[in-house]
Amino acid sequence: MKAVIQRVKEAYVTVDAKVVGEIGQGIAVLLGVEICDTVKQADWMAEKIVNLRIFSDQEGKMNLSVLDVKGSILAVSQFTLAGNCEKGRRPSFDTAAAPNEANFLYEYFMGKLWELGVPVQSGIFQADMQVGLVNDGPVTFILESPKKTTPR
Repeated sequence: MKAVIQRVKEAYVTVDAKVVGEIGQGIAVLLGVEICDTVKQADWMAEKIVNLRIFSDQEGKMNLSVLDVKGSILAVSQFTLAGNCEKGRRPSFDTAAAPNEANFLYEYFMGKLWELGVPVQSGIFQADMQVGLVNDGPVTFILESPKKTTPR
């Protein structure tokens, strides 16, 4: 599982020119699910994001989590994060999870965020979405969950 996370002042996602999810201060998450991912990776990713200290304290030091600042998360499914651009000029998506599996883990991931105490807004799985945000900092991180080591 891969994620690009951005600390934001605000973020939104639209589908067909209609806002389907929006947050104020918090984290925008672009989430990519790969064929080897399970709920174990989703649990790890949710716990990591919710507890990652990427918000500034009163001294300007990154020392607070999204929980500490009472922020929200905008979670957007991002199939292209599974793209491999090493060979040729067209990305390969051989490692991307099948749509039904990816959607299950995306929904599970969002449920875990809620369970951990963070309000969540989202895009629409497999929709053509436009994402807008004000990156605060800018602060952006790329996360990869530990891989499953045994075959399914």
